[in-house]
Amino acid sequence: MILLELISWSLITVTITKAIPMIYAALGGLFSERSGVVNICLEGIMLTGAFSAVVFTHITGSLWIGLLGAVIIGSLMGLLHGVLSIKFKVNQIVGGTAINIFAAGATEYLIPVIYGKPGATPPLAVTFERQSFFLSKYFLIYMAFVLVGLTHLFLYRTSYGLRVRAVGEHPKAADTVGVNVYLTRYLCVIMSGALAAIGGAYLSIGESGLFSKGMTANRGFIALAALIFGKWTPWGTLGACLFFGFCDNLQSTLQGKVPVPSEFMLMIPYVLTIIAIAGVIGKSRPPAASGVPYDPGER
Repeated sequence: MILLELISWSLITVTITKAIPMIYAALGGLFSERSGVVNICLEGIMLTGAFSAVVFTHITGSLWIGLLGAVIIGSLMGLLHGVLSIKFKVNQIVGGTAINIFAAGATEYLIPVIYGKPGATPPLAVTFERQSFFLSKYFLIYMAFVLVGLTHLFLYRTSYGLRVRAVGEHPKAADTVGVNVYLTRYLCVIMSGALAAIGGAYLSIGESGLFSKGMTANRGFIALAALIFGKWTPWGTLGACLFFGFCDNLQSTLQGKVPVPSEFMLMIPYVLTIIAIAGVIGKSRPPAASGVPYDPGER
């Protein structure tokens, strides 16, 4: 019976559903890290994106304006990370961690300020009930997979994608041939924020119909793990997100049915990431300049 549940169609669909927020966030991280900026604040951007989407939807009554609001706020959060990392050359891990802490505290503080009750917002009056393809959450699901293909084409089949990869691997050489390293990194980190915010918005207005404190539940960190496990490639990242979504769903399915604590299932994504970094499963190497501030005066 357990085996039948594992291979059921519902398991596949739920796995995909659980993977969607991570796919958006991981693609955002891919853009940022390919340009040389480590974006550890994906979790915080997802959280603010989820919160902003609900607030804008409550104000306007439109889910799509809520999604647009999340994209704008996420882009600004990405820009903040970019300014800290690129302009002020703050340690990117420290700066990203600070943004995560800020996002968690700000969203928790603003819930009672705006809605009068702590913990969670009121449920949305409008939902993503499927009226047509473009007015449903299914559009966001399919678009996630489309974006994976478009990201691959952009990075490996366009001249600007080549510039992004060059900036992430050898910014000095890219600068020498006329590539604007700073602008490229700013654009990529802003794109990173926008995509991560869509992942957060999918959780709040696409699935839950409200925002609750800490609702992203570390999915931003798992997306970062998927990026590493996928070896900083679009298709590899997609596969890792789907696998991690499967692990998340598997622990729910097996809970109470096998004598294994569910916490062990939740550990799988992180254990596999450690294995990938250690080089046991192939060689997982980040872009050479990832996490390194660019200084044109250095040799």
